[in-house]
Amino acid sequence: MLNWDDPLAVCKQTSNDKDISNALHAKNILQPSNPNKIARPIEAPINSGIEPVRADDKRVVNGKTDINQLAPFKYPWAWEFFLNANKNHWTPLDINMSKDVHDYQHRITLEEKHVYENVLSYLTTSDILAMRNVGLAVMEKMTAPELQIYQARQVYEEALHTWTYQHCIESIGLEQGEIYNRYRVVPQINQKIQLANSKINSVLRADIDLSDKDELENFVMSYTFFAGIFEGCWFYNGFSPIFALQRRGLMTGTAEQLQYIMRDEVLHCAFGIRTVNQIILENQVTLDPKAIQTMWLEAEAAESDYAHYILRDPILGYNAEDHIEQFRFIANRRARQLKHKEPFPGAENRLTWLDEQANMRKEKNFFETRVTEYQTGGSLKWD
Repeated sequence: MLNWDDPLAVCKQTSNDKDISNALHAKNILQPSNPNKIARPIEAPINSGIEPVRADDKRVVNGKTDINQLAPFKYPWAWEFFLNANKNHWTPLDINMSKDVHDYQHRITLEEKHVYENVLSYLTTSDILAMRNVGLAVMEKMTAPELQIYQARQVYEEALHTWTYQHCIESIGLEQGEIYNRYRVVPQINQKIQLANSKINSVLRADIDLSDKDELENFVMSYTFFAGIFEGCWFYNGFSPIFALQRRGLMTGTAEQLQYIMRDEVLHCAFGIRTVNQIILENQVTLDPKAIQTMWLEAEAAESDYAHYILRDPILGYNAEDHIEQFRFIANRRARQLKHKEPFPGAENRLTWLDEQANMRKEKNFFETRVTEYQTGGSLKWD
């Protein structure tokens, strides 16, 4: 019997429980097993007149089929996302952070500390925003359960990422209140947060009606922002300063944490982009090209201000111009995936080492870290 005050406690059956059980058996409500009795197969229910769910009738949004019935699938790719996400299972406690403590105290410069602290300050709030967006603004509008199931996993992963940043901050010994509050008091960080907040607030409303053309277009724009820019560019590009330190053998524990997070974020971005494209296809949504271009330009302006703040003094092998140009390059990639016109024609891949650096390394010193190559984690695609 479950103890609701302490669910993990092992509860013994009380005498009162036994009396109730005996009474139920006496009334034939509970029957003891009889090895000589042939079990009857469960009979199919009589047709109640309710039509069965047909895969072709499903829709990502504005669907009319039973949201509680998983199969038949219309979107098997969404289920594959869920299966792949479970191959990257980890916690921040799996990674040894002792070297990072030494690096922070004795090896990295003041300029590098400024970069490290402010990257974590931005990320701690950003993943909570991503969690709220999926869990509160997006997931409940999905009308195909195979999409909701992956998004439920995504919500968990955003919470896990938030724990990871907190674990890094705590392990290094930083003042948590000061680090967490930077997103409120540093304009260059707050600008990005407020831009994301405006997108959430525009769709996180009880009276939203996605059968309305204007409402649906606004929802698609918001989802596009989070999938293509927030997770697809700002996160993907946002880890780069830490990976630049890792390339020089610095803060390698934090970088390894981010490598795990990067695996999740790549799936989040790819899933969001595919979902947006599917909504547009199913509902014949036409987005305003000027609004799309404005969205990319606003994101680039915010990223530029952020880069010039965290990299006001360049660090060895990395500077603000590299960071901004890499944002533009990744933005073009995401725009192509979203079937948008490239917002920054001619942008260069300034960080040619990033994709390789972001991947988990297969060679690990057994005595320094745990085995990080999970069963099939290496099969995840990175574009």
